[in-house]
Amino acid sequence: MENKTKVTIHDIAEKLNITASTVSRALNNNPRISELTRKAVLKTAKQLNYQPNHIAAALRHGKSHIIGIIVPTADRAFFSSVVRGIEDMANNLNYKVIICQSYDNYEKEIQTIDALLSARVDGIIASIGKNTENFDHFKRIQAEGIPLVLFDRTTDALEVSQVMIDDYLGAYKVVEHLIQQGCRRIAHFTSPKKVSIFKERLRGYSDALSDYGIPYDEELVVQSNLQLVDGRESMEKLLKLKERPDGVFSASDYGAMGAMQVLKENKFKIPQEVALAGFSNDPFTSFTDPALTTVDQFSMTMGKKTAEIFFEQLKSGNKEAVPQKIVLKPELIIRESSMKRGA
Repeated sequence: MENKTKVTIHDIAEKLNITASTVSRALNNNPRISELTRKAVLKTAKQLNYQPNHIAAALRHGKSHIIGIIVPTADRAFFSSVVRGIEDMANNLNYKVIICQSYDNYEKEIQTIDALLSARVDGIIASIGKNTENFDHFKRIQAEGIPLVLFDRTTDALEVSQVMIDDYLGAYKVVEHLIQQGCRRIAHFTSPKKVSIFKERLRGYSDALSDYGIPYDEELVVQSNLQLVDGRESMEKLLKLKERPDGVFSASDYGAMGAMQVLKENKFKIPQEVALAGFSNDPFTSFTDPALTTVDQFSMTMGKKTAEIFFEQLKSGNKEAVPQKIVLKPELIIRESSMKRGA
């Protein structure tokens, strides 16, 4: 037995001189097994460092009690908070989660879905990567007959349940606030990718300008990946314009933070000369100097709502589940970075 790389229930059975089926029942807390036998099995399993084969169990029982969660990156407060909301409910229902990162890489996203399906997960919850424009790999999840729920970064190309924030309304509120603070040349940092959230934030920006009689100026809309370095580069580009902006709305807090750094390095007064606002209410936004105006996406609530829909689908067997679209209302968090006219 010393030469075996993996201990099985047959090894435990041989050690205790009982049947493998008895070991299996004991490990699964079957009431037909005596407490004495159950304790002996658990003790021996621990001694032999037995690790259950979840894939084999899933094949036998049709359920693994494991769900896959795919996020672009787990080191962002927004995504980690959503995952926590999902995981809290999953744990309460005795489900475990596998958290995977796509890094906004299309090929990585495909490979991740392949791995999760091979692991026989009971379903997948995902936020689509920025670079994903073909959704065949997500359609394969549906073809497998297991639940798929999307959150935050979603697409109408798939007939699946979705949970998101009203990105349009959040962006509209930000731009309206900047206009009310006296801004007339408001720049916008957006993403060039075909992700719904950024398209909706751009639409909210454009409509707010239009409703207040301010013309849309293409040179004030800067596309990037919306990271810190992108925010810096975008702000540097805007400062070279003949007529610089007096307000900046970034579709991400990181982009706004990059802009803030460049403005401070160039001795611009925030918000008196350039007002700033971001989107997501990342934890650092309340600690910047000045504190950053942003939009709260209620990430924990999004996670819990996503989990609710997912487990409803799982319970129904995913056959009669009608796709749901849950849109959460955002909240504008006004801080010093945009308050040209004070509170």
